[in-house]
Amino acid sequence: MGDDKQDTHTSMNDNAVFGARSTGTGARVRNILIGLGVVGGAVLIAVFASRDKAPAAAPAGHQHGAAAGADSAQPVMLDAEQARRIGVTYATVERSALHPEVRTVAQVTFDETRVRAVSLKFDGFVDRLFVDFTGRDVRAGEPLLSIYAPMLLSAEEELVLAAKLVRDITGADASTQANAQAMLRAARQRLLNWDVPPSEVERVERTGEVQKSLVVRAPYSGVVVEKFVLDGQRVMAGDALYRLADLSTVWVEGEVFEGDLPLVRLGESVEVELEALPGETRRGRIVFIQPTVSTDTRTVRVRVALENSNLLLKPGMYATVRIRAIADAPVLHVPRSAVLSTGRRDLVFVRRADGVLEPRDVVRGISTDDRVEIKSVVRLGETLVASATFLIDAESNLGSMLGGMAGMPGMEISSPATSPLPPAGSTTPAKTPAKTPTPAPAEDHSTHDMPGMEMPASAAKPKKVPKSAKPDTMPLVTGMTHNDD
Repeated sequence: MGDDKQDTHTSMNDNAVFGARSTGTGARVRNILIGLGVVGGAVLIAVFASRDKAPAAAPAGHQHGAAAGADSAQPVMLDAEQARRIGVTYATVERSALHPEVRTVAQVTFDETRVRAVSLKFDGFVDRLFVDFTGRDVRAGEPLLSIYAPMLLSAEEELVLAAKLVRDITGADASTQANAQAMLRAARQRLLNWDVPPSEVERVERTGEVQKSLVVRAPYSGVVVEKFVLDGQRVMAGDALYRLADLSTVWVEGEVFEGDLPLVRLGESVEVELEALPGETRRGRIVFIQPTVSTDTRTVRVRVALENSNLLLKPGMYATVRIRAIADAPVLHVPRSAVLSTGRRDLVFVRRADGVLEPRDVVRGISTDDRVEIKSVVRLGETLVASATFLIDAESNLGSMLGGMAGMPGMEISSPATSPLPPAGSTTPAKTPAKTPTPAPAEDHSTHDMPGMEMPASAAKPKKVPKSAKPDTMPLVTGMTHNDD
C-alpha cells in the first residue's frame, strides 16, 4: 500500500514538473510572437500614417531622436548600379519662356443672339403652311404660312372706308377733311402695328379690296430649328410659330478648370479642331467667360465665336479648343515627371555634389505638357531626379521613419553576446556555460475551486487517478525524492 502511494506521488510530481516546463516554454514562445506582431504592426502603421503628416511633438524630456514623417524626408544615397536598376534619370533646371496650353472638349451651339421667333400679334387660323418641317433653310421675305384673322379683316375694311371717306369729302371744309385724314392714318397705323407689310397696307388702301387670308413671310433668314404650328391650327396673339437660327456664326462652348482661369482672357485668339473636319483648324476669339464656377464640376464655361459662312459647322458637333497663353517672361522650369505631388506639397530630389539626393519642397507655377515652372528652392543648372521619384521618396520616408524609431523604448537592437573562442593550439578548455536552473514544480490548480464555478454534486465527475509508473522504468529527475513509507 505504501509503495502504491509512493508511486502515485512520484507520478504526480513528474506531471507537475513536465507540465510546468511545457507551460513555461509555450508562454515564452507566445510572448515572443506577440512582441514580433506588435513591432510589425507598429512599423506598418508608421509607414502609412507618417506620409505627409507632421510628427507629433514629444513631451519635454522624452524626445526619441529624429521622429520624422514624410514632411521631413531624409536624403537618399544611391550608387550608379542602384540608380540604373530602379530606372533613375536626371535633368537640369532650365530658364526660358513657357507657352502653356489649355485644352478642353467643347460643343458647337447656336449663337443665341441670332435665334429669333416668328409670332403674330393677332388671333387667327392657319389656312396653309408653306414651311412645314424643321431644319428647312428659309430666306428673308419667303412665305411661311397663310392665316385667316377676323380682327385683321375688320381692320382692313376700316382702312378701305377711311380712304373712301377722304376721297368723298374733297370739297368739304378744312376741319372735316382733317378729321377724315386722321381716321385714315389711324386705320393705316393699326395694320402696321400688327406687322402687316407696308406693301399690303398700300394695296388695300389703293384698290379698296380686302383679302380673306394674309400671307406671313419670314422676317429674316435662317434655319427652322423649331416648328410649333400645323395646318388648320388656331393661333393666339404672341404664340411662337417658328424659331429660326442664323448659322452664319456659331458658338463653341467648353469647360475650363478653375486652376486654368489665369491663362484664359476675354478676346484671346484660340484654335478649334473638330472631329467632323479632321486636319482642319479654325481660329476664333473668346467672347464670354462665365462669371461663376460650377459647384459640381469646379469648372467655368468659356464661349468662342466662330465664323460659319459655308455652314459646315453644325450645332451639336464636338470640338477641341486649344487656348495658348502668352508667356510674360522667362522662368525656371523642370520636367513634369521631376515633381512629385503628394496632395499637400510638391517635392523634388536635387542631386548634390557628393551624389546624395536631397528632398526639397517647391512651389509650382504654370505648366505645359512636359514642363512645369518652379518658383522657389532650386537654382539654374542644378541637377535633379527626373524619373522614379516615387521610389526615391519611398526610400527617403523609410529612412526617416526608421531614424525616428531608433530611440523608442523596446526598439534597442544589439548583437547577441558570444563567448570568445580559445586561440588555435591552446590547451585551455573553453568555459562551459552555466547550467540553467531547473524550474520549481508548478502548483497544480486543477483541484482548486474557482469562485462562481460551484457545480452541483450530481454533476461533479470523479477525478481520474493517474496510473502509477513502474519504479524500474521511471527515469530519475533532479529534485525528486521518494518516500519509503
